[in-house]
Amino acid sequence: MSQSTAILAGLIFAAAATVSGTGLAKDPISVTIDRAKVMRISAPAATVVIGNPAIADASIQDRQTLVITGKASGITNLVILDGKGQLIADETINVEKPQVGYVTVQRGGARYTYSCTPNCNAAIEPGDTADYFGAANSQITTRNGFGQQSAGTP
Repeated sequence: MSQSTAILAGLIFAAAATVSGTGLAKDPISVTIDRAKVMRISAPAATVVIGNPAIADASIQDRQTLVITGKASGITNLVILDGKGQLIADETINVEKPQVGYVTVQRGGARYTYSCTPNCNAAIEPGDTADYFGAANSQITTRNGFGQQSAGTP
């Protein structure tokens, strides 16, 4: 890559990162899979939309407090509107898997993910081998069902 091409690429990147003419890019909201993060907003929310609900979820705790929960690795967005349909926030959400306690085993083309805190248990991720993913998902669903039964949840 020539020096002029590198400079042009850097300028394009900087221009793409500019938000609202301030020259500063907004940092995405970072959330870990299976963790929640509280977000306070400047005005009462009437509508909250997550671009890809398979990646993250948002619930309104009160009119100016949201709880964002990471569901799967990826990037999506969050749009918050007031009662008149005016934009309160348009944020990028970056959901990542935990940095510690997870082990990914690659055997040829087969992948297996485990949560090791300290004992290792299945912690399925999209991309894991289909048979492993299906069996672990079935066990996790059954275990969660037991918890719901004992809590009296239908």
